[in-house]
Amino acid sequence: MNENKIPYKIYLEESEMPKEWYNVRADMKNKPAPLLNPATLEPMTAEELGVVFCDELVKQELDNDNRYIEIPQKIRDFYKMYRPAPLVRAYCLEEKLQTPAKIYYKFEGNNTSGSHKLNSAIAQAYYARDQGLKGVTTETGAGQWGTALSMACSYLDLDCQVYMVKCSYEQKPFRREVMRTYGASVTPSPSESTEVGRKILAEHPGTSGSLGCAISEAVEVATHTEGYRYVLGSVLSQVMLHQSIIGVETKIAMDKYGIKPDIIIGCAGGGSNLGGLISPFMGEQLRGEAVYQFIAVEPASCPSLTRGVFAYDYCDTGMVCPLAKMYTLGSGFIPSANHAGGLRYHGMSSILSQLYHDGYMEARSVEQTAVFEAAEQFARVEGILPAPESSHAIKVAIDEAMKCKETGEEKTILFGLTGTGYFDMYAYEKFHDGLMTDYIPTDEDLKAGFDGIPRFPGNME
Repeated sequence: MNENKIPYKIYLEESEMPKEWYNVRADMKNKPAPLLNPATLEPMTAEELGVVFCDELVKQELDNDNRYIEIPQKIRDFYKMYRPAPLVRAYCLEEKLQTPAKIYYKFEGNNTSGSHKLNSAIAQAYYARDQGLKGVTTETGAGQWGTALSMACSYLDLDCQVYMVKCSYEQKPFRREVMRTYGASVTPSPSESTEVGRKILAEHPGTSGSLGCAISEAVEVATHTEGYRYVLGSVLSQVMLHQSIIGVETKIAMDKYGIKPDIIIGCAGGGSNLGGLISPFMGEQLRGEAVYQFIAVEPASCPSLTRGVFAYDYCDTGMVCPLAKMYTLGSGFIPSANHAGGLRYHGMSSILSQLYHDGYMEARSVEQTAVFEAAEQFARVEGILPAPESSHAIKVAIDEAMKCKETGEEKTILFGLTGTGYFDMYAYEKFHDGLMTDYIPTDEDLKAGFDGIPRFPGNME
């Protein structure tokens, strides 16, 4: 097809929206390792997981075999509020860079939460409601997940209790107020309101918090409150499943115009948007039907894939969650208070960790000042102010496009624009005022986290 016929924005019709999520685990030869009970070191049973998570979500978490899982009608109806999301050809960016590369991005910011997180929030809230629960608890870093969950709970009349990483709670008061507008209660973490919060504060006075801390608090409250369960916005296999709608929609749109990406790029913290974007493309690669270059981009300040170890570790700082086999910096690693709050997590999705370990994906770490330079460059030509998290993907997409300029190759680059940065102006201000610094942990800094990874036969060997 003549590329001039490719519109700036490709929108699907509502009738073309996916009716099923795609489960990449079904096509993985090496399945992600099971979650382990930290007390017995045996795989977690559905009954054990059911204490923390909703029953239907437990089924999805444990399902390594079904390739497609139907999206309930109520969820599909909710999706129509902001989906299908556009696939955008970045003509303006291409022209600015003077690159022969063709750049596309899937834009997930067309909703009040400002990000892709709503795709899983509505699913998890729906299953909680369907089970007859009163409410859910969760953690949030940058606030996008907490905002998304508060919206979904408001829609379904569920109580929503959010533990927000303290540095983000302080840096992003407006994000906090959006959550409260949707009826959620928001607590800065670590807090004095939970046993694990008090313990973390005693050990690390004045800490700015981390996602690992906030998870511990939210899990404690869920497991000690009748009629409540915990929900998580990233990392878990069920979340990768719900987020597959991003990639499935993208693939439908690209196939419609005969477009095949050469390089697929996503930012990576816990893995939800990257896993969602790449899933159907990765499925093709796993089945031997196509070859793609997948790039995970993470902050240099929290480099779980590029400098972490592949081992069983706690998903949270308070060590109350199951053990997950993943690339990790250690659950005790508390990253610097960088401005991509959604990427400040010590581990990575077990699915993505396994795919990375098996060589299906590469990873790069980038420093935050370079990320904000790319964000500003993108905002000036494409008209969207990107979230700091998404800007990690933008940085590497620009890098790859500039390589094409040097080589003359006309590669097709696809990246995930996970959300908008309108609540991140504190970070942009620091960047513009020249006050932003690049923190890269030393090997000594990382050793402290690695030392806390549980030692048992077969782990860390």
